[in-house]
Amino acid sequence: MDLPVWVWIATLGGLAVVIAFDLFLVVRKPREPTFRESVCWVLFYVGLAVLFGLGVTLFAGGQHGGEFFAGWITEYSLSVDNLFVFVLIMARFAVPREQRQKVLIVGILLALVLRAIFIAVGAEAISRFDWLFYVFGAFLIYTAWKLLAHNESEEAEFSENAALRAVRKVFPRAGPLLIVMVAVGTTDLLFAVDSIPAIFGLTKEPYLVLTANAFALMGLRQLFFLVGGLLDRLVHLSKGLAVVLAFIGLKLIFEAMHHHGVSWAPEIPIVVSLGVIVATLAITTVWSLHTSRRAARAAVEEAEAQRSQRVEGAQP
Repeated sequence: MDLPVWVWIATLGGLAVVIAFDLFLVVRKPREPTFRESVCWVLFYVGLAVLFGLGVTLFAGGQHGGEFFAGWITEYSLSVDNLFVFVLIMARFAVPREQRQKVLIVGILLALVLRAIFIAVGAEAISRFDWLFYVFGAFLIYTAWKLLAHNESEEAEFSENAALRAVRKVFPRAGPLLIVMVAVGTTDLLFAVDSIPAIFGLTKEPYLVLTANAFALMGLRQLFFLVGGLLDRLVHLSKGLAVVLAFIGLKLIFEAMHHHGVSWAPEIPIVVSLGVIVATLAITTVWSLHTSRRAARAAVEEAEAQRSQRVEGAQP
C-alpha cells in the first residue's frame, strides 16, 4: 500500500479524536459503567472497525481488506486474553471500582504508544532482514506449544515486570493509580511480543498492522467491564489462541520458504487465514461455554447429593 502522507495524518488524527473523547468521558465522571453502556460502547468500537475494514476493502481491494479483518480479529482475540491479567492487576492493587475506567483508558493509551513504536521497529527490521520471518514463525509455534502445555487448573498470578519495578525505584512516591496504569500498559506490551509477530504473519503493511492494533485496543476498556464475569467461562480460550498462533507461525515459515525458492512451500491466501481464525475462535467459544455449563450442572448435582446425604444422616 503506497499511501500518501495525508492518509496517515487523517487516520492518526481520527483515532486520536476517538480516544480523546473516550478519555474525556472517563475523566469527567469516574465510575464503573453499567452493563448496557458497556454493550453499546463495545458495539460502537466493533462497528467502527468493521466500517474501517470495509473502507479499506473499497479503496485498497479485497486482499488488503481481508488482511485488516484477519489482523483485527486476531489482535482482538489476543486482547481478550489480556483481560485475565488486567483482572489480576486490579485485584492485586485493590483498585476502587470507580477508578478502574481511568486506570484502563490511560494504561491502554500507554500500551498503544508502546505498540506503535514496536510496530515501527518491527516493520523496518522485516523490510531489511526477511529471515526474521523464520524467527517469528518459530516463536509463534513455541508460544502455541506453551499455551497448550499450560495447566489451566493452576491459579494465575501477577508478577511485577522490570518496567514497573523501575518506576517504583525512580519515582518512590508515585501514587498507586500511576503504578497500576504503568502495570496495565507495560503488561499489554509484553503480550504484544506474541501478537505483533502474529499480525505481521497476516499482513506486511504497517498501516494495517497499526490500525488493527488500535481498533483492538480502543474497545478493550468497555470489554473489560462487559465480559469480566464471563472470563472464567472461556476455559478453552488458550487452546483456541494456540491453534491460531501455530497456524500463523506455519504461514510465516511457508511464506519465507516460498520467497527463498522452496517450490513445495504453499502460499496460504488471506481468505483461508481469515476462515481458519474465525472458525477456530468460534469453535473454542462454543466448546468453552458447553464445558462451563456441564461443570456448573455437575456442581449443582453434587451439592444436591451432599444436601440429601446430610438430611438422611440427620434423620433418627
